[in-house]
Amino acid sequence: MIKSYKFRRRIANFFIYLLLAILGIIWVSPFVYLVMHSFRAESMTTVPYLIPHEWTFDNYIKLFTSAGSSSINFPRWFINTFVVAIFSCIISTISVLAVSYTFSRLRFGARKKLMNVAMILGMFPGFMSMIAVYYILKGLGFLETGVLKQVALVLVYSGGAGLGFYMAKGFFDMIPRTIDEAAYIDGATKWDTFIHITIPMSKPIITYTLLTAFMGPWTDYIFAKVIMGSDTEYYTIAIGLWTMLEKEYIEYYYTQFYAGCVLISIPIAILFMLTQSCYVEGVSGAVKG
Repeated sequence: MIKSYKFRRRIANFFIYLLLAILGIIWVSPFVYLVMHSFRAESMTTVPYLIPHEWTFDNYIKLFTSAGSSSINFPRWFINTFVVAIFSCIISTISVLAVSYTFSRLRFGARKKLMNVAMILGMFPGFMSMIAVYYILKGLGFLETGVLKQVALVLVYSGGAGLGFYMAKGFFDMIPRTIDEAAYIDGATKWDTFIHITIPMSKPIITYTLLTAFMGPWTDYIFAKVIMGSDTEYYTIAIGLWTMLEKEYIEYYYTQFYAGCVLISIPIAILFMLTQSCYVEGVSGAVKG
């Protein structure tokens, strides 16, 4: 009986691992293809083979050396996106943490009603408000210059960030209130408790919030295109890469498009590597002060 159970367990594990391996290959294959063809020397848009016949670094070099020779300016787009993403990330993270901590720890009359309203609003896709947001920003004068358009993008990305508080609130709810009460007995204020106790114990959710708040502006196309319009100098990466696939550019920039796609994944990978230790630390204890 025991041997029969072990045999069935091994068969089940085999098929589970086989399925995971297949899914892993399906998930990794597009990225491997992208990386390989970013080094492809052949400039054709499509080739009848998976592995390039000739390899070169020119696709990466041309992204930076040919900037300014046409309307394709990858370095400028990269910097534009990085600046917008950094400011949006900081504002969004602060907003989410403030709102989630308020709903988790404070009790006031309209608390539940506000939470329900926020939940309902959060169920609607952001692009549904795209036209209304555009005309509001236009009426306020944020679409007059390129710099103001970048400010408008930051406002758009971080303005509704507080509505995504539910996950962070759930994390704060798991932190025992007795810790807060002990801090109050020792003379700490709510601000002291939040900064010196709650924040150090909340590194995993802060890391998650930082990553999602950064990736949104970094990969967004819809809002960026609507706000930037035809102002190519202030394009973000997503708009710029799509521009490379337009009819007048695709023949020359197709392989450089692959190289650009690889490069834009680097900041996200670096951010994850810098913050992944916070996942491991978890609730490691508060900093007493």
